[in-house]
Amino acid sequence: MKIYTKTGDDGTTGLFSGKRVSKSSSYIEAYGNVDELNSWIGYCLSGCKDKEFQKDLLLIQHDLHTVCADLATPIDSNGKISRVGPNRATHLEKLIDKFEIELSPLTRFILAGGTALSSQLHIARTVCRRAERSVYRHSEQEKVNHEVIVYLNRLSDLLFVMARVANHRAGVQDVFWDQA
Repeated sequence: MKIYTKTGDDGTTGLFSGKRVSKSSSYIEAYGNVDELNSWIGYCLSGCKDKEFQKDLLLIQHDLHTVCADLATPIDSNGKISRVGPNRATHLEKLIDKFEIELSPLTRFILAGGTALSSQLHIARTVCRRAERSVYRHSEQEKVNHEVIVYLNRLSDLLFVMARVANHRAGVQDVFWDQA
């Protein structure tokens, strides 16, 4: 199978249902942002030495492929794909709760940064927020599995917590925002 098909040369691309849409459609914007997020998660993994984080980030990458497939398959299509269910967001909530035990509660805003892994996780968090916004915009035009939006919302929270934990485990203090 060749990687190039030439079917997109006219500015359209195919959804899993077979329907062709413009490359500028909200479908493509939504799952394209999730795909970018998945790449950032891969980048976080590339330098991550923490075995627990490696396991969790790899599972997130698999989840994000499911999110992309869900978004690329219209709700009313006959496509047989696995949709994102509420169990995925619940799993993220459990991870957040587990990781937050290691941290002192935040009383002030922090700046993104610290260790390389923490910085990478903060970038992934902001890309996740953008993906969430684009999926929400898409949902204003097309029917979307609401669990995708919930999942992305929880994922951005988890990435924030993981960024803080990455600093904490490395002995690096969070940098508080100086509001001066």
